[in-house]
Amino acid sequence: MNKLIITIFLLQMSVFAKAQYQTQPNEKGAGFYLNPIFAGDYPDPSILRDGDDYYMVHSSFEYYPGLLIWHSKDLINWKPVTHALHKNVGSVYAPDLVKYKNKFYIYFPANGTNYVVTADSIAGPWTEPIDLKIGNIDPGHIEDEHGKRYLFFSSGGFVPLSDDGLSITGNQQRSYSGWPIPKDWTIECFCLEGPKLIKRGEYYYLTTAEGGTAGPETGHMVISARSKSLSGPWENSPYNPIIRTTKQSEKWKSKGHGTLFDDAKGNWWMIFHAYEAGFYNKGRQTLLLPVEWTKDGWYKVPDGVTDSKPIRKPNLVESKTDFTLNDNFKGNKLKSQWAFFEGLDTNRFNLSDNGLTISGKGTNVANSSPLLCIPSGHSYMADLELSIAGKGTGGLVLFYNNNAYSGILANNESIFANLRGWQFQTEKNVIKNHVFLRLKNINNTVDMYYSTDGTKWNKIESSLEVSAMHHNVLSGFLSLRIGLTSTGEGNVTFKNFKFTPIN
Repeated sequence: MNKLIITIFLLQMSVFAKAQYQTQPNEKGAGFYLNPIFAGDYPDPSILRDGDDYYMVHSSFEYYPGLLIWHSKDLINWKPVTHALHKNVGSVYAPDLVKYKNKFYIYFPANGTNYVVTADSIAGPWTEPIDLKIGNIDPGHIEDEHGKRYLFFSSGGFVPLSDDGLSITGNQQRSYSGWPIPKDWTIECFCLEGPKLIKRGEYYYLTTAEGGTAGPETGHMVISARSKSLSGPWENSPYNPIIRTTKQSEKWKSKGHGTLFDDAKGNWWMIFHAYEAGFYNKGRQTLLLPVEWTKDGWYKVPDGVTDSKPIRKPNLVESKTDFTLNDNFKGNKLKSQWAFFEGLDTNRFNLSDNGLTISGKGTNVANSSPLLCIPSGHSYMADLELSIAGKGTGGLVLFYNNNAYSGILANNESIFANLRGWQFQTEKNVIKNHVFLRLKNINNTVDMYYSTDGTKWNKIESSLEVSAMHHNVLSGFLSLRIGLTSTGEGNVTFKNFKFTPIN
């Protein structure tokens, strides 16, 4: 009996290990997956099924190019397709990706209004953003039984769209007032937001978020309601909240912003976002859960399914992806993982066989508009080769926003540490216009290194602790990203960026 128990235990641990392995974007699993399906800062996910293809887009906030579209066949392994937004219209969040009569649309709020971009192919080219000239946030597109189009908003109201989807044709109509949250629950705010709609049978199903997207870990939640008319009345689900963090011991916090969808085999799923315990600085990550329909026409997460344990993979054609953060910066365009903070200036950088050259901007990291990517793990090393020309300074930093950042930098002769904006020389006259830099992040404690040859590494005196660099402390709904910075009167050429997960 003891041997049997040990054998069962080892088999369970094998499944769990393979499930963890599965969550890496470029690796295979063994019948199970472990959340998240997007590790790192991928908030407000919007998903579109087009036949047996699945496309997803997330909030892109201050990062440009924005609205990166991803593709998958199996809902687990994803590959970037293209950015749908290049023009800076402000902080972009909570998009809705839809297809209508063979045309693709992304509706999104920014800068106090709502925009739409369109394309005949998901791969683009995508149009410049069109201002719909209507306020509110979190647009959710729906087509009624007569083929008329509408946008729902976080207020619980909706507006009619023109047939081409490029303009608003009427006033906002109030429709849904939300699910009453019990008074004794600990939440950030009522905050009805993120409406997503489908039509199934005689009912429209409205999936929304309530409770506030951050703040207390038990606040954010997924709510469902149904109605035979978009105007209501709406009947709240007896299974509300569909998804919610209920206790501090849970791995995933502030779970919300769900979207209900079916796969190509007729099975139902929900994507949503959540913060990870101990790693709020990674931002809101994208999770996937199966959904079942009840006999009385409601949907819920099946009993016994937990978002922090292995879940059976969708029975779909397996996807393959070669996505990686590693980059030698060769070619004629930036790879999809990179985005500049607060706007894209194509005149500022150049790609060639020699690497990526970025002209200096500003006098410090804060006003340098760094080039950023999203780290995926709890622990990792990031390595980078730099050549500095003129009176420029280059760096490898961890960047939340222009008020919160830290890292290691170099000019043509010396190494600098930057600790929360306090920048000082730490190694004097040790290089000559060329250096390798490294950040080693072990569960939010970061050591920093430099090398003159890329082989022998020298640790500098200063290290970082970065666990508090997240929205609940700093606001902004952003995340701690790896940044390449070029400042001063000169330019920096970057080569051989290498991202190495540490298990």
